[in-house]
Amino acid sequence: MIAFEELLHRFEGLERRELIRWVENRWVLPERRNDTWIFDDVDVARVELILDIRHEFAIDEEALPLVLGLLDQVYNLRRQLRRMCDALAAQPPEVQAVIRKALPPLKGGVTQD
Repeated sequence: MIAFEELLHRFEGLERRELIRWVENRWVLPERRNDTWIFDDVDVARVELILDIRHEFAIDEEALPLVLGLLDQVYNLRRQLRRMCDALAAQPPEVQAVIRKALPPLKGGVTQD
């Protein structure tokens, strides 16, 4: 957990007004404690992601909600896929074989296990 002021100092170029706007836009969701915001590891990673997107890819603030929404969808799909893979791995080998056989071939030169 990290306090608002500490987070500002951690990232060079992160401005106070900018971080406040990100919280107000709910792009980062810190916990409110007394008179400051407290950021957990997920929030810190999100701040770093936003900074990277804005600076490395020159995404302006108008497009940022769309990009963040799409990235959130990708991360959610990856979590769901990991859960499915874990559930498949917990099945007996014969069930795994039936499921693998039922899967259509992947396109684009990617091979299946």
